[in-house]
Amino acid sequence: MIRAEVVLLLFLTAVLWGVTPVLEKVGLGRTDPLTGVTIRSVAVTAALLLYLFFAGKLGAVFQAGPKTIIIFSVTGIVAGLFGMITYFTALKKGATSQIVPIAATYPLITAFLSVLILGERVTPLRVIGTALIVLGIWFVKG
Repeated sequence: MIRAEVVLLLFLTAVLWGVTPVLEKVGLGRTDPLTGVTIRSVAVTAALLLYLFFAGKLGAVFQAGPKTIIIFSVTGIVAGLFGMITYFTALKKGATSQIVPIAATYPLITAFLSVLILGERVTPLRVIGTALIVLGIWFVKG
């Protein structure tokens, strides 16, 4: 069972992630996706550096091992740059109420790769959940 604290954090995450695309859609009405991603990334970087500084954890960034730095650098470029550019481009061109749910199907790819690369088990409930996600995409795309 998930603890109450975790549920609260997940609810807060959902609210924050749910509000953001609406604001991003408004912002994309005034600029192109690459500029939007750049502004967003600079703001996040500045906020992170300030947070780490005041939390006394800035040194941890410089103590991470090379493998950790490479992994997070690659995933940052793949998801934080390329993924955000494709997402912002879709968001600029399409309806937010369609784009966001379809973009949020990335767990399908994660589930598939988790089985393939990490050797995680496929269970009947996961197969049903995956089928429901695909069905949801079909409903939303209309």
